[in-house]
Amino acid sequence: MKKFFEFDRLGTNYRTESVAGLTTFLAMAYILFVNPSILAAEGTGMDAGAVFVATALAAAVGTAIMALVAKYPIALAPGMGLNAFFTYTVVFTYGIPWETALAGVFVSGLIFIVLTLTGLREKVINAIPAPLKLAVGAGIGLFIAFVGFQNVNLIVPDEGTVVALGDLTEPSTLLAVFGIFVTVILITMGLKGGVFYGMVITAIVGMIFGVVPVPHAIVGEVPSLAPTFGAAFTNFGDVFTVQMLVVILTFLFVDFFDTAGTLVAVATKAGLMKDNKLPRAGKALFADSAATVVGATLGTSTTTSYVESATGVGAGGRSGFTSLVTAGLFLLAIFFSPLLDVVTSAVTAPALIVVGVMMASSLKDIPWDQFEIAVPAFLTVVMMPLAYSIATGIAVGFIFYPITMVAKGRAKEVHPIMWGLFVVFIGYLGFIH
Repeated sequence: MKKFFEFDRLGTNYRTESVAGLTTFLAMAYILFVNPSILAAEGTGMDAGAVFVATALAAAVGTAIMALVAKYPIALAPGMGLNAFFTYTVVFTYGIPWETALAGVFVSGLIFIVLTLTGLREKVINAIPAPLKLAVGAGIGLFIAFVGFQNVNLIVPDEGTVVALGDLTEPSTLLAVFGIFVTVILITMGLKGGVFYGMVITAIVGMIFGVVPVPHAIVGEVPSLAPTFGAAFTNFGDVFTVQMLVVILTFLFVDFFDTAGTLVAVATKAGLMKDNKLPRAGKALFADSAATVVGATLGTSTTTSYVESATGVGAGGRSGFTSLVTAGLFLLAIFFSPLLDVVTSAVTAPALIVVGVMMASSLKDIPWDQFEIAVPAFLTVVMMPLAYSIATGIAVGFIFYPITMVAKGRAKEVHPIMWGLFVVFIGYLGFIH
């Protein structure tokens, strides 16, 4: 094992890698409870227990593939933002059945595999300007934070102003506010796994005051995966529509660049970059795309690389053994399903809001002093929460980009692929509305 993961060359050992794997798991364990709360939200028709198991298994399998094939200390799990797009845009807004939405995730994973194996990935990545990639990440952050505020009635509908501040004296809302303060303080103090521990503390306080139900057990039987397993193939023929094409492209696009950014960021922190290039990048991307295909088959939204893996790297993780430990812990997690009853919206909302803050940090790298860049970037970011749609935010931003660049006299800098997306998204907005 030491030889396979090159411990000597990387200057690491079993103890360091194990601690790093545990650290990464704790930093991203919140997804085990947040993902079911989003995908199995009232109205989707999905089974929360099945989604919980699918989340844990998809994370375990994807992370294990990353460990054994790419040998990187990077963990995977169903992605935040993409799960919100799955539920609030595809299922609720478009009225697409969750089974068909899973089929869309499956197809996007297959396309990702093809792009990775053929080398087309680099061409697509290079075609889309960096500021728009950053804007997409930040916009998703604002969107999921808005969902978090909404889920606990911190932000409520208002006839006069469209939205307004909710009733802060309502018990679950007050608990969520407490959870936000606790989580923010823990992360500000630099505690690894601050989001996870914030959820734990919020849940305990909620149980003490009777806002959150007390679980009947901590360890229990593994919920049945039957309600979601293979459901992606029941309505597979329905993915061949214009609307689903846009959905698939959005799944693909967000995963595409989220993965690339995460891989580079984590590898750089671990000192694994060589000549500003990521060794075994193809294998790492294959692991990510394969995990998406597996996750969709099991019954969860897009599985992607997690930037929280940087916490494990910070604890000394340098090899794939770190990921192998994390994968094992996700497998063990499937026995803790009784805790799902504890994880109410008041407990998950702080996690959504704080993760949104983290994702919005990419705003700092957008060149706001260049108006031709600032306009499409701003519209990408702001239209996601305002239109309550990640896809719409991407569409509006990508439509304005060629327009502002041409007006500025920088038409030669617009890649042909961006012109193609310009046409696609105009058709998309016209079709949807």
